[in-house]
Amino acid sequence: MKKNKRNPWSWIPTLYFAEGIPYVIVMFVASDMYKTMGVSNSSLAFWTSILYLPWVIKPLWSPFVDIFSTRRKWILWMQLILAFAFAGVSLALHLPWWFPVTLLFLWVMAFTSATHDIAADGFYMLALSEKKQAFFTGIRSTFYRLAMIAGLGLLVIITGLILDNTGLESKKINIEVVPAESFVSEVSTDEEISTFFDQKQNKDEAEIIYYPEKIQIPLYSKESGLDSVNVYFALSSFPVDEDSVKMTFGQKSGSKDIKLSGKSVFVFKKDNWNKPQMATIKVAHNLRHPDTARFDAKAGNISLAWSISIGTLAILFFLLALYHKIILPYPKTDIPKDKSENASYLSILGQFFKLKGIVPAIAFLLFYRFSESQLTKMASPFLLDSRENGGLAMSLTEKGFAYGTVGVLSLVIGGILGGVLAAKYGLKKWIWWMAVSINIPNVVYIYMSYAQPSNLYLINSMIAIEQFGYGFGFTGYMLYMLYLASQSKYKTAHFAIATGFMALGMMLPGMISGWVQEMLGYSHFFIYVIICTIPSFIALWFVSRDLDASFGLKEDV
Repeated sequence: MKKNKRNPWSWIPTLYFAEGIPYVIVMFVASDMYKTMGVSNSSLAFWTSILYLPWVIKPLWSPFVDIFSTRRKWILWMQLILAFAFAGVSLALHLPWWFPVTLLFLWVMAFTSATHDIAADGFYMLALSEKKQAFFTGIRSTFYRLAMIAGLGLLVIITGLILDNTGLESKKINIEVVPAESFVSEVSTDEEISTFFDQKQNKDEAEIIYYPEKIQIPLYSKESGLDSVNVYFALSSFPVDEDSVKMTFGQKSGSKDIKLSGKSVFVFKKDNWNKPQMATIKVAHNLRHPDTARFDAKAGNISLAWSISIGTLAILFFLLALYHKIILPYPKTDIPKDKSENASYLSILGQFFKLKGIVPAIAFLLFYRFSESQLTKMASPFLLDSRENGGLAMSLTEKGFAYGTVGVLSLVIGGILGGVLAAKYGLKKWIWWMAVSINIPNVVYIYMSYAQPSNLYLINSMIAIEQFGYGFGFTGYMLYMLYLASQSKYKTAHFAIATGFMALGMMLPGMISGWVQEMLGYSHFFIYVIICTIPSFIALWFVSRDLDASFGLKEDV
């Protein structure tokens, strides 16, 4: 017998966890995946930003979810399609044309996820009384945030652990800059280098080998003219189950005056695995004292690591669809609406553009996150990029913990504090402070791009500050959309339209952020990001004058 009601605790946590996971993968984790797979910042920012389009236009097709079938069936079918989309990404990573094919599956994932959002939110309202809706609002939000931690944190950490334990073992290479008088020049001939590698090769197990085994560079002087050393790489043998091995070489920690010059990615194939490939490390001419740096040579199986972690999500969503088929209730009101009930949707859309002060309101929706939307796209590439490229060279595991755990928890705390203060003093009193909070903490990235710290405690602290500010400031954005919708009798529809403009305000700036970063470099890009806060303050100035001072204040009980 079909049950009209079930204990909400049995399905609300899993439903909203399922709602959060695909959004996080499409919007954030995909950038991590493409960065580690070698896609340029301009390409990954452009294509992953376009994936925001389904959430931009989501309000336009929400009536079709009401007309065709029940919300319950929509939820189950969307979760099954998401399972196949995750499986598609997982398998496509092993194909020669993996980039466009994975993008295709991410597109399917994005449209399916946006449709799942519509169905899940509608089902929530149909399956619960108004009293229970209010009670479980915090629960659904909590499990959506847990999905963010699982995606941005746990999934990325697991991928990093798989990466570190697949492929070839990483080599940690110490570089020393020594006084010129204690430096002993070791100029090796091509024959000596070849002999060294010949002696190291033909092993049963493939590994990275490099020459020289002890690397020193003298402090630069005009007399010697020496300012660099060449390091040579090859493999001891070639893995039988691989077509190619990609090795990355870059600085992990130490002096910024010791830098890699030239290429940092080396590809070994069956016809060149035993032929040495050269990297050049230089010392800055203004360095006046001995110093050290650590460089890492890594050849983990990147596609396999992401394939396993994304493939696990395919299994998870298949199980979620099966679980929800059994456990979701059958609300009596969950029936398809008559088409005539939605015939006036275009007129409702037209009414949105007739709201008082709608022009500055739309400008506010588009520009409030003009700075943050660009920072968000480039934050992960910056944390993962090599130090030679201006990044922090964090591993996936380190980045997953910093951004996906510490960052998300800070964001949640900031959001809770913002809600408490707005409820106590009203939105109008705090909106300017919230705008400052979402924008100004971005300066921590300027500091990190210039200092390039390797101390993980410091990096985590910087990310926590920025994400706390984002959470606090985003509260004002959400409350303003509620305020805008509250002026209309079509509150639900007009709030959905406002979220579409919110998504558009994230999509368009994000599309160009990678190109701007590649033009400017990370340090200048983050300065540019701060300059981009100006439009948000201008837009806020226009809308804040007409804000109702009592909006947001908690009603006395």
